[in-house]
Amino acid sequence: MEFAELSKKLKAASTATLTSVLRNKGLHNTFMHQVVPLKPDMKMVGRAFTLRYIPAREDLDEVPLDNLKDVQRIGIERIIEGEILVIDARGDTRAGTMGSILAARIQIRGCTGIVTDGAYRDSPTIAASGLPAYAAAMNAHTNKTIHYPSEIQVPVACGGVAIYPGDLIVGDEEGVVVIPAQLAEEVAVEAEEMEEKERFIMEKIRAGASIVGTYPPDESTLAEYQTWKEARAK
Repeated sequence: MEFAELSKKLKAASTATLTSVLRNKGLHNTFMHQVVPLKPDMKMVGRAFTLRYIPAREDLDEVPLDNLKDVQRIGIERIIEGEILVIDARGDTRAGTMGSILAARIQIRGCTGIVTDGAYRDSPTIAASGLPAYAAAMNAHTNKTIHYPSEIQVPVACGGVAIYPGDLIVGDEEGVVVIPAQLAEEVAVEAEEMEEKERFIMEKIRAGASIVGTYPPDESTLAEYQTWKEARAK
């Protein structure tokens, strides 16, 4: 499946649906805890480009900063179109993990979103930029007062979820879900079917149907759903 089609299918599904599909595959820890959109209407899909922070240590901080040695700055210039920058901040929100200028740079490079279990500085500017952004908090302090950029493109944790480079990251108004890369296509297909089935069930519930036999659907409701689905396809 081409990435554009995969992205379209995943973006059409809610994170609630995606977590349900993943749970059916035995994956129960896929939704980032306490990581929320900077604005309520944000949506994003992309492949994970990871950045790992460790606690800051003063002797490691370079002044002036060297763009060719700083791991975060190196990552900013390596991220490519269709990727999402995932920043492991250890859940520490005492300083921003990045600000609006770096966010603008990766947006120009084709990055489709940013997510951290820490904070951003310049959060209002990032929110207004059109780049989907998710975080645990906002904080005006610069990153190296608390964080030190350690590694890029390695497995990280964000919001209590493991993320490997290349995993699919999907964000909506509710939050962010992580889909292992090898499962992305089948999850997208199954999520599309689940979304359609739940639209049918919602129609029945709003029309006064009991949840008994409807949610979850019994054989009779499933047969009715197939008829409904075929009629919509004509």
